[in-house]
Amino acid sequence: MSELPKRAQVVIVGGGIVGCSVAYHLTLRGCTDVVLLERKKLTSGTTWHAAGLVGQLRATHNLTRLAQYTTELYTTLEQETGQPTGFHQIGSLAVATNDARMEELKRGASMARCFGLEVDVLSAARARELWPLLNADDLVGAVHLPKDGQTNPIDTTQALAKGARSRGARIVEDVKVEHIVVENGRAVGVRTAGGDIQADIVVNCAGMWAHELGARAGAVVPLHAAEHFYIVTEPMPGLARHLPVLRDGDGCTYFKEDAGKLLVGWFEPVAKPWGMDGIPETFSFDSLPDDLEHIEPLLEAAIHRVPALGNAGIQLFFNGPESFTPDDRYLLGETPEVRNMFVAAGFNSIGIQSAGGAGKVLSDWIVDGHPPMDLWDVDIRRMMPFQRNRTYLRDRTVEGLGLLYAMHWPFRQPETARGVRRSSLHDRLKGAGACFGEVAGWERPNWYAPAGEIPEYRYSYGRQNWFEHSAAEHRAVREAVGLFDQSSFAKYVVEGPDAEKVLNYLCANDVAVPVGKIVYTQWLNARGGIEADLTVTREAEDRYLVVTAAATQTHDLAWLKRNIPDGARVVAYDVTSAHAVLGVMGPRARDLLQPLTDADLSNAAFPFATSRIIDLGYARVRASRITYVGELGWELYVPTEFVQGVYDRLVAGGEAVGLRLAGYHAMNSLRMEKGYRHWGHDITDEDTPLEAGLGFAVAMNKAGGFIGRDALLRQKERGLTRRLVQFAMNEAEPLLYHNEPILHDGRIVGRVTSGMFGHTVGRSIGLGYVENGGAVVTADFINGGGFEIEVAGTRHGATASLKPLYDPSNLRVKDAPDAALKQVA
Repeated sequence: MSELPKRAQVVIVGGGIVGCSVAYHLTLRGCTDVVLLERKKLTSGTTWHAAGLVGQLRATHNLTRLAQYTTELYTTLEQETGQPTGFHQIGSLAVATNDARMEELKRGASMARCFGLEVDVLSAARARELWPLLNADDLVGAVHLPKDGQTNPIDTTQALAKGARSRGARIVEDVKVEHIVVENGRAVGVRTAGGDIQADIVVNCAGMWAHELGARAGAVVPLHAAEHFYIVTEPMPGLARHLPVLRDGDGCTYFKEDAGKLLVGWFEPVAKPWGMDGIPETFSFDSLPDDLEHIEPLLEAAIHRVPALGNAGIQLFFNGPESFTPDDRYLLGETPEVRNMFVAAGFNSIGIQSAGGAGKVLSDWIVDGHPPMDLWDVDIRRMMPFQRNRTYLRDRTVEGLGLLYAMHWPFRQPETARGVRRSSLHDRLKGAGACFGEVAGWERPNWYAPAGEIPEYRYSYGRQNWFEHSAAEHRAVREAVGLFDQSSFAKYVVEGPDAEKVLNYLCANDVAVPVGKIVYTQWLNARGGIEADLTVTREAEDRYLVVTAAATQTHDLAWLKRNIPDGARVVAYDVTSAHAVLGVMGPRARDLLQPLTDADLSNAAFPFATSRIIDLGYARVRASRITYVGELGWELYVPTEFVQGVYDRLVAGGEAVGLRLAGYHAMNSLRMEKGYRHWGHDITDEDTPLEAGLGFAVAMNKAGGFIGRDALLRQKERGLTRRLVQFAMNEAEPLLYHNEPILHDGRIVGRVTSGMFGHTVGRSIGLGYVENGGAVVTADFINGGGFEIEVAGTRHGATASLKPLYDPSNLRVKDAPDAALKQVA
């Protein structure tokens, strides 16, 4: 072992392709005081046995951007470093055996066009021409991406390492990192058998070992290994060289030609987690025992797809571990628990095609102090503390591996590791027919089945089995009153003498308001991008309640705490579990609530954006007049132990006013009609409030300013070259979900960020950012028509609007007189 340095600016733990990519890209950015430590030899964990597939089209916009960058990097890496990589742009071919899979592929092809990817939708006959040994008799079509490729994982890793070394990085093998050293909540170095190394930044790229290494330092790094199987045949006569990578999702199989042989691998629906008892200390370039019985049914499917495989000898039956995360998206970024500790791990068997992009953006994040683009899909701050639980991870991994090739249905819910977080009303809602979905571990009612119908999903790309039930919930909220269980809201208390001052610096809107006032606001970064979208309620002179989304509980609390100035007399803490939340929404919400309380709920006494403690039944409840559905309504914050009694009173009084239980699918369709934004889809840390049409929630001239103000002022002066627009399809049939291309006069100008069918307007509605070739996007451009949205390869006319399609004057929210309400009903 080489003598270790005493200090480095950055220490990277793990010498797989991802760790070497981080080192390579840090040195590209001029950060050359980098030490990479590998416990055995480079690539010896999982990189060495990867199949080496390099696809570009991923599930979301920014993940596709990262995969595109990886491809671009691999095309030039050998020329730059002199180290062969084995990279070839041979293309990929995904085939469909049924109409549903074909629609999935066509929707993916439409999304690819948003990103400038070359993509072709093919007939079964044309697919067979590209892949002559393919059995296409039962295929309905295919999609071909000509620029996809394959590479040699070991050689590519060595090229990245060579490039990093050439610019000053030091790579040391046979050094095990025993601990990441943490002092005062910050990573300050690593401890090894050969001594300590002090560091400004530590990057955990330890692959299967990343969970344990992070846990020792107090960080949550949720991943678990699973067995992954593939075979390599003897040389096969008639197998053409440099065939596209073939993917048969319905057969859970991929095929890769390699030097006249065929590598065939699987992502089976029921996987085999591995490593629950720890990974052997000696594990290096190791494989796991064969299990032909486990994989035999899929081998038969592979022979059906490529019949020549049935006559080929098998040279290698391989079983090796790969790391999987609870949601099949990798983990990237600075941990919320430990400052200056970054993670790049859990790559779900796509580490080779992800390594270039992941290494680049993580290096940018380290050097610049912030991510270079919206990385929420893979941001480690999306994870919840409970997700480090090994039993949970094992149970979810059984399903997670297979989901890579399963149908990616709209609204698909995980089936394993369920029931982690339940509201106090769970059993009552289940008894009422709730079909639950999962967000951040919470079981939440997405829709309610009527008596006699089983509350379970039957997935499709069309109108699913819950469509009409959710439509009835939607209409109840518009016409009478709906009851939502919103207990999954994340809730924080910020209190202390400096609470107002601190929050006013964090919030774009002005929170120096009277006690009992609710403020809708965003938290911005220094570039003006939206880091959080939430409400702030002043509970007392020195105390505020912050309410945000369930999915961003970890992210938003970390942002809040890290932006409290040193020395500020304020504390912030999470009270999510202390309060259940019931949303009572609709024009008859007051009729339901008023008989249950002695508080005056009239419009004059309890106007919009007011929050008060009231008696309701036997409970003391915080009633906040606010809405995410565009109707009169209150969110009731109820101490958890009281909520069942409050719920029972509401249900008992609801029969007289047409009360209906409503789920999150209805909430989504209601908010889409009203044009309410959803953080993570419609607004992200790349989007500013001005672009998003949220300028009304920005107090530009408040005393003391706020984070991001200067960036907004500069953008306002320049003019907006992109704007968030609401669209309604001109036809009732097409359904929007997300990432559908938006065209103006035949030219792609944006993509749908979120979509849902609007049952009041009778058409699908989408939100999406629109650009105009770099010019300022004016109202005339938006209102001038000529818009289309492409759905599964077919373009449909759409009407654009900068105003909400439903109740643009907010008359229903403001509880206007009946005569005015009739104008918008």
